[in-house]
Amino acid sequence: MIYPDLLTQTAGALARAKETLKTKSALVGFDGFVDEIVRIVDKRSSLQEYSTIPTIAELAERMAGAAGKGTNIELVVQRVKLGGNGPIMANALAAFGAPVTYIGNLGYPALHPVFEELAQRARVISIANPGHTDALEFDDGKLMLGKHETLKDVTWDHLMQRAGEEKLKQLFSGAQLISLNNWTMLPYMSDIWKNIQQHICPHLPGASKDHFIFFDLADPEKRLAADIREALELIANFQNYFQVILGTNEKESFEIAEVLGISQPDNRQASMMRMAEELRAKLGVHNLVIHPVQYAVAASASEVKLVDGPWDPKPLISTGAGDHFNAGFCLGRLLGFDLERSLLTGVTTSGFYVRTAKSPAIEDLIDFMQNWPQ
Repeated sequence: MIYPDLLTQTAGALARAKETLKTKSALVGFDGFVDEIVRIVDKRSSLQEYSTIPTIAELAERMAGAAGKGTNIELVVQRVKLGGNGPIMANALAAFGAPVTYIGNLGYPALHPVFEELAQRARVISIANPGHTDALEFDDGKLMLGKHETLKDVTWDHLMQRAGEEKLKQLFSGAQLISLNNWTMLPYMSDIWKNIQQHICPHLPGASKDHFIFFDLADPEKRLAADIREALELIANFQNYFQVILGTNEKESFEIAEVLGISQPDNRQASMMRMAEELRAKLGVHNLVIHPVQYAVAASASEVKLVDGPWDPKPLISTGAGDHFNAGFCLGRLLGFDLERSLLTGVTTSGFYVRTAKSPAIEDLIDFMQNWPQ
């Protein structure tokens, strides 16, 4: 349940903070994908008209029925857009009006055309060519089919060659928010984090301890438990230099809990809040955030909050919804909002995006809060 006072207060705070946001710079990295948003044809009645397979379960049934026989599955590309956890989040932060620098594999030596909108909104430094994702969307979720060969080029050496250590020190020192996303798909991300801690963090000004650094592991199921534990330890080490925020969706939170030996919750919101509190305490980070589809939870050392979201059973787009939530939550933290208002800003950002396939401006968030969908 969303209370009217919370919506009114948060909308007012956003309206007052638009100018302040222009002074809150963000540094985001390091992945980059070209996303093709795809639907699967169920029945085609003409060249122009067709129905789509609505759920992942129905696709699974069709594929299981083809075992030992074979079948034809038609994919319809609905749009081609910039992709990757980092670029989507950076694009959303820039749409709010924050000064953003993005470093990642957006095309090298020339920028891939799909990232031109981001380059107009933000400063971009590209170090390699992007990956590619076929995002199969359904009413109940999505299947991300990735081609990751180019991600092996996202390395500390390429960061040094194409951005430079002094430039990285300047960017890290000047950013009120740093976001390092997609550990799962970037094979050398742990090495990059180690080098940042060794070569960049010791040179940061003391004021950086008041700045935020956000992490999104991005569905670590395919990674070994030992590697996940190492990544979590590295994330926790950044707490020596920043206020660390670890963001997860529901599935990711279960995977991390399993690695850390924390019991998984049942389907009650109260038990999800309990798990968020235990994960945060175990890792020692500033904030631990979990965003299931219909609500979001955040824990700090002193409290745990839950905010229901404007769930849409038939979203126009779902790929990138979590990244937009992350951008909205971090927006709230940058502006000094408490956990509850930050969660509301997150679910509002995601809610607007899945209905419009566009990253909202501050005015869009205010309007969405004032006209909260039933």
